Amino acid sequence: MKLDILTIFPELFPPFLAHGMINRAIEKGLMEVQIHDLRDYTTDRHRSVDDVPYGGGAGMVMKIEPIHSAMKAICPKKGNQKRILLSPQGKVLSDSMARVLAGESSMMLICGRYEGVDERVREHLVDEEISIGDYVLTGGEIPAMVIMEAVVRFIPGVLGSHDSLAEESFSKKWLEYPQYTRPAAYQGWQVPDVLLSGHHENIRQWRQREALFKTAKQRPDLIDWTCLSHQDCEWLTRKGVHIPESIIKNKVEGSFD
Repeated sequence: MKLDILTIFPELFPPFLAHGMINRAIEKGLMEVQIHDLRDYTTDRHRSVDDVPYGGGAGMVMKIEPIHSAMKAICPKKGNQKRILLSPQGKVLSDSMARVLAGESSMMLICGRYEGVDERVREHLVDEEISIGDYVLTGGEIPAMVIMEAVVRFIPGVLGSHDSLAEESFSKKWLEYPQYTRPAAYQGWQVPDVLLSGHHENIRQWRQREALFKTAKQRPDLIDWTCLSHQDCEWLTRKGVHIPESIIKNKVEGSFD
C-alpha cells in the first residue's frame, strides 16, 4: 500500500513511523508512507494555508488551493488513489472499515486543522470523510495515525500470525477474552485455574464465555442478543448481566459452540 499524508505539521510523523507494526510494514515493503507539507504547495511568501471564513465567524479555514495543488502533484489522476479527509463530520472508523481500506493500493489522508477546510474540498476533491469518534481534536494528524494503526494489521504479511488478528477485539464483534501471564499468583491475585490446566477445549470454552461476558458488561451494543442461546443468556444472568425477559423466554436450549 502507498500512503500519502497531507499535513501542516509533518514533523509529528517520523517518530510514529519509526516504531511498531507501521515500521515493520515499511521495512518489509508492504507499506510506503510519504509525508507532504502543505506549505510546500502554497504560492505566497508567507506560505499561507488558511484564511478568514467568508461571512465572518471565529477562527480560520484551510484553503483549497494548497490541498488541490498537492493532490495534483502527488497523484494527478484522482481515480488512482482513495482520498480521505479526516474530519469530525465523517463516518466513524470501525474495524470493518479498516479492513476494507487495507485493500486499497493507494490512499491519501488529508489532515484538517483550525475551523476545518474549505467546503469545496469535500465537494470536489475527496472520496470519503472519516472520523475517529464523536469529539473534537485540534487537527487530523492523530486521526491519521489511528487509521494507519487500524489498517496496517489487515495488510497480509504484517502480523506474524493470522491467529493474532482473528482473536483481537472486534474481529468477531466481541471484545477479546481476558489475558494472563506469569506469575500465576501475585499478591493473592490468582490466574484462573482453567488456564493452568492444559486442557485446550476447556480453555477455549472459558475464553469464549469470558469474551461474551466482557462484551455484555462493557459493550452490550456489540451483541446481537437474539443470536445467543438459552444457555448463554442464563449464564450471563447468573453473572449479573441484565437481559430482557422476552429474550430469555424465546431461547432454545443450546451451547456456546
